[in-house]
Amino acid sequence: MMLAPPLWIGLLIAAVAGLAAGAYVNWATYALAWNRRLISPWSPPHERAPARRLSDRIPVWGWFGLRREAKVHGAGFWLRPLCVEITTAGMWAALYWWEVERQGLLHHQFEALVGGALQPGVLVAPESITLATFVSHALLMTLMLAASLIDFDEKTIPDGVTTPGTLLALLLAAALPMSLLPHAAERSLTPVAGVEIAVPLPPEAMKGSALYVEPLSLVAPHPWPTWLGGAPQTTGLWIGLACYAIWWIALTPRIMRWRRGLVFGLRVLTARSLRELLRPDSALIGVCGFAGIAAIWYRGGAGWLGLLTALVGMIGGSAMVWAVRIVGRVALRKEAMGFGDVTLMMMIGAFLGWQPTIFIFFIAPFAGLVIGFTKFIFRRDDMIPYGPFLCLATAVVTVWWAWFWNQEPGSYQSIFELGWLLPSVLAIGVVMLGAMLVIWRNIKEAIWGVEEEWAE
Repeated sequence: MMLAPPLWIGLLIAAVAGLAAGAYVNWATYALAWNRRLISPWSPPHERAPARRLSDRIPVWGWFGLRREAKVHGAGFWLRPLCVEITTAGMWAALYWWEVERQGLLHHQFEALVGGALQPGVLVAPESITLATFVSHALLMTLMLAASLIDFDEKTIPDGVTTPGTLLALLLAAALPMSLLPHAAERSLTPVAGVEIAVPLPPEAMKGSALYVEPLSLVAPHPWPTWLGGAPQTTGLWIGLACYAIWWIALTPRIMRWRRGLVFGLRVLTARSLRELLRPDSALIGVCGFAGIAAIWYRGGAGWLGLLTALVGMIGGSAMVWAVRIVGRVALRKEAMGFGDVTLMMMIGAFLGWQPTIFIFFIAPFAGLVIGFTKFIFRRDDMIPYGPFLCLATAVVTVWWAWFWNQEPGSYQSIFELGWLLPSVLAIGVVMLGAMLVIWRNIKEAIWGVEEEWAE
């Protein structure tokens, strides 16, 4: 069990860890981009730059010394990475205060369950839960910041950020299931994973049930079913293996050639994918992943609940973005959304689960549409990096999770009680989006005479 230190020590530790995370963001921004730049002090120095010093690698302070490389990288190049490290440190400290000290992911859920306002400290989750979610979300925010900066710079999101991030999310979910978003619920039976919360209420107020904080499982708000359990139940195993296989194959080249027909294009695509999957590093990811999933399934328990939830979240989170990418390509006759956005949502879904990604999917377009439409009016260019808006929506949903996910009548949580009707509703939404994109393309061609060509 993890115990939180006093607040000022926790904030200090979080800020220092955030500085180190900010240094990673700067390294990733310049080293993992398509056009790599030797700016980070953790990268080799540019051939025209003076020798690096050990002090250059000290977060924040080191950038004042690296100003001497302005003749190589441009005046003021050091300002953005300096601000990135300071911002990341502040982000980690603020997240620690909100999730650990204020219990911001749970307090409103507790109020919804008891049906009234609660004073802080009346219902409190163990520090082991809040620290676990803080660590998971701080890592996710750091990875999203790196992906966003690269997307702003190059309109692409590299697998070098999302692939390790997705694997890290799966490992966290399996080793520390309570690092998933929390779900407060009354249960008459002890859940597979969860911690009982002491409630200072009369026994009759709980109607014979106990209050638990559980990890947000793939079937939440319903309790974890037996048929999805570990060995000897095999249904969950096949679902988990299938989800991992889809992600593994999605990492291979995805260029489809249409000039010589569909059959020939599929043959070329399949050959390229197989060749990529058999590369040593890709094969290692596949073999170790499948073996790890089988081992955790055999063990069962809370670890399997966490891992299967992350695996389904990985695919469920990306399915809508993947569908929009396909529909947008057909409707606009050009690339509407990069596949990096799909792998980004895979990583986010693995960290948070599939339910939050639905909120993210519907929140992200608002900022993207406003900025994209403004840019098109003034520059006649509707190409904007969409990844940062997905990351911004993810941050909003994560921080305000207790308001999105509560048990009040008419709340958003009731949406997830629709069962298999929910995917049908989402599919209808994707089809309607395709129709809107066709209308948008026709408006562009009618007003501005924009000629669209089918991208290969």
